[in-house]
Amino acid sequence: MSNLTRRRFLRNTAGLLAASYLPATTGELTLTPRQPAGPFYPPEPPLDDDNDLTRVRGQAQPAQGQITDLGGRILDRNGKSLDGVRIEIWQCDANGRYRHPRENGQRALDPNFQGFGHTLTAHGGNYRFRTIRPHPYPGRTPHIHVAVYPEGAEPFVTQLYVADEPRNADDFLFQRVPEALRHLVTSEFRPTGKEDVKLVANWDIVLGITPA
Repeated sequence: MSNLTRRRFLRNTAGLLAASYLPATTGELTLTPRQPAGPFYPPEPPLDDDNDLTRVRGQAQPAQGQITDLGGRILDRNGKSLDGVRIEIWQCDANGRYRHPRENGQRALDPNFQGFGHTLTAHGGNYRFRTIRPHPYPGRTPHIHVAVYPEGAEPFVTQLYVADEPRNADDFLFQRVPEALRHLVTSEFRPTGKEDVKLVANWDIVLGITPA
């Protein structure tokens, strides 16, 4: 993924938001609403940017926070899986800090949290990340930023929220999503009963792509 492509996706995000709330045609899946990328998309991806954000190369300890398996599928508007598509996530650590040069929070960065990761969808459009349950950032409810780069189409960016999180009611970006569509940008973070991975979340993303 070139830096030019990454910059273009950030630049074009705002102009695409209005179209994200258009209803799907009869028989099609409802599209996942778009959301802004926010100010802390990394200007350069870290050298360690795999799909496990809870382990940083060279660090012995895992990230602080509730370790979570996040997975789901990426589909087109007709429910067809999109295989081999790049998906990225980035979020703040358990101290509310982003790994970004312009982020100036007062608490210390968690050196064991990668902060950004990517993977490619497998057969069936499936993707998987290991991360932490999102934490609040000053002025924001807990959320995870997500970007998808479908071949031959505009990059897609949105944010994933925690279902039934009380802070959602006061979050200005969450409230921009029409109430009837908010379930499309939320997921339950359910306990697993395991010691190493505390939570699991499943979330499908539906893109407004017309299959060839």
